[in-house]
Amino acid sequence: MSGHEAHIDFDSAMEDFPAEMRGRKASGAPHSAWQLLEHMRIAQKDILEFIRNPQHKSPKWPDEYWPKAAAPPDLETWNNSVREFQKDSEELDALVQNVGRNLFAPFEHGTGQTLLREALLVANHNSYHLGQLMFLKKILNTVETRL
Repeated sequence: MSGHEAHIDFDSAMEDFPAEMRGRKASGAPHSAWQLLEHMRIAQKDILEFIRNPQHKSPKWPDEYWPKAAAPPDLETWNNSVREFQKDSEELDALVQNVGRNLFAPFEHGTGQTLLREALLVANHNSYHLGQLMFLKKILNTVETRL
């Protein structure tokens, strides 16, 4: 789940993301970097909790999956979101790497979902939004250098 190869990894996407751009949207873009980061964190946490906890209740779609504010309230909130995303990603990776887990066995509490399906869902979802983050970072940097 670490990225590399054909996809950018999370740490590279977050590296040096300018603080002044985290709450900005590029012209025509629906989301800021903060909104993308938080959405990825919330969605990944939801899937991880679904895997681990049969009683887990998902957030309400779409309202509770996207922050309303374009900018994080402060640097600490941004950093906490990054750390929580990384921690949950590592925990999901550990579940997938656990040789005692059957990747293909449906969860008893689901409707046919498997660990492999959920891991692929997270990988696909994160890859999509990491691409958006990198595009946003490049566009905003280009706009800044022109000013």
